[in-house]
Amino acid sequence: MQKIVAIGGGNLALRETLAIDRAIVRFTEKSRPQALFIPTASGDASEYCDVFQSVYGKGLKCSVEVLKLLGAAPAHATMARMIRQADLIYVGGGNTLKMMRRWRRLGVDELLRKAWKRGCVLSGISAGANCWFEAGSSDSMKFYRPDDWSFIRVRGMGLIPATCCPHYHAESREESFAELIGNHGGVGVALDNHTAVQIHGETYRVLTSRESGRAYRLERIRGKVERRELQAQKRFASMSDLGFGGED
Repeated sequence: MQKIVAIGGGNLALRETLAIDRAIVRFTEKSRPQALFIPTASGDASEYCDVFQSVYGKGLKCSVEVLKLLGAAPAHATMARMIRQADLIYVGGGNTLKMMRRWRRLGVDELLRKAWKRGCVLSGISAGANCWFEAGSSDSMKFYRPDDWSFIRVRGMGLIPATCCPHYHAESREESFAELIGNHGGVGVALDNHTAVQIHGETYRVLTSRESGRAYRLERIRGKVERRELQAQKRFASMSDLGFGGED
């Protein structure tokens, strides 16, 4: 059964999402899962890799590998092996647009799709949340035009048939995301920092690592974008409550 945990934001190094990270590890149902970190969006930042090793390796007792894809990427067979052997895959934050372009160029998106179909836990934060959705609200243009940029819609893998918005309140994305949904339609899922949506087959629940974390569902109805809060809960609810289901 397919498993995804998409996190809206938070500082991994400061353990701000630790309750969610623990849930990700438990989701594998393995005593010592094999965790694969993919830091493409951050430019394969070594410090980020060290943080992941500290939290998921030393702290959460995972066996950690890192898949770096920039520069001289590994052979396709090596990438396929690393992804195939993983019990959980965690995608770091950063530049969603650059990451998705690189994945498609290397065929990593299709390898990740195969991992999803076999039941590997797919997870990640910010850009690493956007990638699993049909599309995501992204600040990628600030990496190219730091003095003149706006949020853009970046196409993801489509495993979740909705549009994601990470850092919803933390980066004041309320207006821009409502405009995005108003222009493109479909269902939007907005995630605060320290908040995640956990999907298990055709069910979902909202997780938080801080009481301030919130999640919302947005949809354009009769020309107006309507928003409702999604409550954090212990039990899983039907995806039909969100107005969509998982990809076949």
